Amino acid sequence: MSRKPRTLWEPDERFTQRTRLRAYMRWLAQRGRQAATYDELWRWSVSDLEGFWSSIAEYFGVRFHEPPRAVLGRRSMPGAEWFPGATLSYPEHILRDREDDAVAIRHASELRPLAAVTWGELRTLAGRIQAGLRALGVGRGDRVVAYMPNIPETVAAFLATSGLGAIWSSCSPDFGARSVIDRFAQIEPKVLLAVDGYRYGGRDFDRGAVVADIHARVGGTLVRHGYLDGSGFEAGFLGPQDAELELAAVPFDHPLWVLYSSGTTGLPKAIVQGHGGILLEQLKTQNLHLDMHAADRAFWFTTTGWMMWNFLVGVLLTPASIVLYDGNPATPSLHRLWELAEQAAITCFGTSAAFVAACMKAPIHPAEGRDLTTLHSVGVTGSPLSPEGFRWIYDELGPDTWLFSTSGGTDVCTAFVGGVPLLPVHEGELQARSLGADERRADVGSAAGGEQPRVGPELVVDPAKALR
Repeated sequence: MSRKPRTLWEPDERFTQRTRLRAYMRWLAQRGRQAATYDELWRWSVSDLEGFWSSIAEYFGVRFHEPPRAVLGRRSMPGAEWFPGATLSYPEHILRDREDDAVAIRHASELRPLAAVTWGELRTLAGRIQAGLRALGVGRGDRVVAYMPNIPETVAAFLATSGLGAIWSSCSPDFGARSVIDRFAQIEPKVLLAVDGYRYGGRDFDRGAVVADIHARVGGTLVRHGYLDGSGFEAGFLGPQDAELELAAVPFDHPLWVLYSSGTTGLPKAIVQGHGGILLEQLKTQNLHLDMHAADRAFWFTTTGWMMWNFLVGVLLTPASIVLYDGNPATPSLHRLWELAEQAAITCFGTSAAFVAACMKAPIHPAEGRDLTTLHSVGVTGSPLSPEGFRWIYDELGPDTWLFSTSGGTDVCTAFVGGVPLLPVHEGELQARSLGADERRADVGSAAGGEQPRVGPELVVDPAKALR
């Protein structure tokens, strides 16, 4: 007879009433859509596709430059057509209604001390990068690829690229030449942004020869960024300080970025995701499932070669700011990221099950000798978190910590199952199925024509569009 898992955390009424998810449920109730429990809400989200996804667009104020003719046009999979006729801009929703002097990004690395970038500074840098891209002939549908680390310049370059309607793709500079070529050569980039090197584990790694090899094989114009030497983008690339940032409206399914499968069975498979689908998915997940508020500072340890980088950038669609780190999480010791949590006053700490296991083995005591009172939630992904890992989080960070273990995929750049701030946390278990994700009909890749979509609009993009 199986033992019932122990409850490690349960939200009280005060906590649940202030969640973004509860506010959304109250808003739905005012419009006649009653859901007394999360389970009722989830069942509605996977049975009334038009009703649910249109509510996400309305609730979060998605700006359609051209309104959609319908929520769901063609219903067959593959080939479902979401929000036909609609035009919008993903980066516009990140940058709209921002105060110039408010902080957008806090960042640190093995090369740089903790610092902050305001919304005004981020917009200015994105505008200057975009002017440089435009001068190189980059326009709608062109591919801009980045061999860049997890730093603010990379976020700004992504906003600049997507604002033009160009298509973004990135790899971490610790990737070898072959891995990068296998990915970028498939999409024929117009521009390659690449750093001179990076620091990891206290050592500097020059990437000059690797970048030259990549450039020779993937083509496009090479723009260098001096990260190791601190010189920044090469002379003559950036536009003037007052360069205006364009945020072009594009069709709902216009490609936003290209991610890649692992490449364990041949070449990495290019996965194309669109402006509208990712916008709706991230508005849903980062607001309702991560429960991001204006005072929150969200961190997730990632590189630019993992979908969690794109996921973390999506937190900028919420009122929260984000925290970036580039480097080895174990240099000079496994205390490094916990030190960052204190220094940056992180409220949501995202990591991997492997990192938690390493801290347990070391052993590391995160709260010993440091103030982590701002830290109220911990997210874990990448692999299953053991029951011992669950217990370690609560033993070390306290009983008021909301731990959400998640599982998802690069193909949708989100989680199928994960955090729900209205539900308890049980030892060794993920909390619930995500809104709009129906595991009962998860065979989306093999769905026969005529069947309705089994997931939301984030997945439905024609890969050929990335090369048109």
